[in-house]
Amino acid sequence: MGVEVVTFGCRLNIVESQVIKRHAEAAGHDALVVVNTCAVTGEAVRQARQTIRRLKRERPDVTVVVTGCAAQVDPASFATMPEVAKVLGNAEKLEAPSWRGLAEGEKAAVGDIMAVRETATHLVDGFDGHARAFLQVQNGCDHRCTFCIIPFGRGNSRSVPMGAVVEAVRRLVGNGYREVVLTGVDLTAYGRDLPGAPPLGRLVGQILKHVPDLPRLRLSSIDSVEADEELLAAIAGERRLMPHLHLSLQAGDDIILKRMKRRHLREDAIRFCESVRRARPDIVFGADIIAGFPTETEEMFERSLAIVGECGLTHLHVFPFSPRPGTPAARMPQLPREVVKERAGRLRAVGEEARRRFLATQVGTRQSVLVERGDVGHTEGFALVRLPSGLTVGDVVDVTIARHDGEALIAA
Repeated sequence: MGVEVVTFGCRLNIVESQVIKRHAEAAGHDALVVVNTCAVTGEAVRQARQTIRRLKRERPDVTVVVTGCAAQVDPASFATMPEVAKVLGNAEKLEAPSWRGLAEGEKAAVGDIMAVRETATHLVDGFDGHARAFLQVQNGCDHRCTFCIIPFGRGNSRSVPMGAVVEAVRRLVGNGYREVVLTGVDLTAYGRDLPGAPPLGRLVGQILKHVPDLPRLRLSSIDSVEADEELLAAIAGERRLMPHLHLSLQAGDDIILKRMKRRHLREDAIRFCESVRRARPDIVFGADIIAGFPTETEEMFERSLAIVGECGLTHLHVFPFSPRPGTPAARMPQLPREVVKERAGRLRAVGEEARRRFLATQVGTRQSVLVERGDVGHTEGFALVRLPSGLTVGDVVDVTIARHDGEALIAA
């Protein structure tokens, strides 16, 4: 059966799963399943453990290796699972010797992620099942938001040098990719650890300048308070930089934002969205928002509901608050789980209505769409489009939007 990688979590894990697969195959492994975990919520960890048990139950002859953020943060809990043959840390999973010596040493090979000081582009030439290419340009995080365990899974912030990024984009375009997505744990922290501290906006400018054949460059999640002037100028003036920004907002109430140790306030987020929209009227905003953070009152939550409209958000990632052991928020007074669940449901409903309103504005327009598998694609503003059959995956096509079904646009 070869090597199979089951990926949970973020786009960074998608990139790293390709690296894992390449190293494991080069090491000659067969009948190997790697579970690349996420630790952002307790539910993500639960699903990973459930998947590990199911995989071994359905295919008892496979060797199961567990890695990723959940494995980095709590390796012992996975090492004690009888289904698991090996646990690798987030640094170890990207090193070829780890896969050549998989049967050697302790069951858990998980080093000190905080000691990792550099990151590099991984020579990934293709992405199984994806029409767009994801490129890791930054890893780790120097901030310590009170709800977040990820810095302990990813380490401190570190960036890939600009020249290496440009060369990697050039290679991906040469391999036929029409859209490249820049990814990172804290993408807008890019460059601070590099000589001269080049900001993310400068990296974007260098990619667009030196890879003129790249039709579409996209950013993954950003922190609006860290957006530099060069990035804002690129958003306003570079048509090949896609008009879609996913914001790490997390809440719409100032007291909750302070208790989260976020670096922005409510008005900062609203002002950012207004200023970017003036500079780029076709911009589309998505956001991460947590429902039911400890001490959140109904009035505080209603400010999070309201910020969806005040920022003009159209795509929401809603997270019911999940206490992560070892974080300050886990020690704060918790809300009843039924309250957290109910608020998450209300927030999702507001997000779905915002999406429907946005989709309605797109009916009758011409849209440039990246064709993906299953006769779907995404517009420049990242709206899902259902396409006519027979189009070539990976092509960028212009279509007229005939209608929408509440979840996606329907091309004529």
